[in-house]
Amino acid sequence: MTDSLFLPLAQSGIFELLSPAPPGWGGNLLQGFMNSIGIGLGAFALGLCIGMGGACGKLYGGPVQRDLLQVYTTLIRAVPELVLILLIYFAVPDVINRLLEILDYGRIDVSGYATEVLRGAILAVPQGQIEAGRAFGMTSTVLMRRITLTAMLPFAIPGLTNLWLVAVKGTALLAVVGFNELTLETRQAAGTTKAYFTFFM
Repeated sequence: MTDSLFLPLAQSGIFELLSPAPPGWGGNLLQGFMNSIGIGLGAFALGLCIGMGGACGKLYGGPVQRDLLQVYTTLIRAVPELVLILLIYFAVPDVINRLLEILDYGRIDVSGYATEVLRGAILAVPQGQIEAGRAFGMTSTVLMRRITLTAMLPFAIPGLTNLWLVAVKGTALLAVVGFNELTLETRQAAGTTKAYFTFFM
């Protein structure tokens, strides 16, 4: 009975197709997966750093700085991701490392959303906590480090979690410019072997 259950799998060659060694495609799929996660992490980290600076600039900067950041976040969130990828890919000179082009896309795209997520989280911090810190004589830097950043985390985590998912899923669009991430590797494997159901499931 058990042998009859595994017979179709053996006949279809699924294990051979997904084996890590050639002629299997498991190694390619694993490399594509690692590339997707790596680019997602890099883009998310860089975008988060820029987003934190943008959030502080929109909240504590001067009128000109706030207006410029408002234009930046509005434009970045309005431009489709695919258009942004193509603009960066064809605008950046060929002498620049390909990986930097990919990270530039992620950094620009993620930072626009991260700015608004972090700005909203900072605004959600109860003013009483900030006023209490000022009453203790804390400077703006100490106040930001000890109170604001700590208190904003519960408000920022849901939005940042969604942003991380968007960053990882957005790596699939990089296949358009030939980056070997998981979607492109899967498509190549399915096209070569004609086992579309096996690879895309």
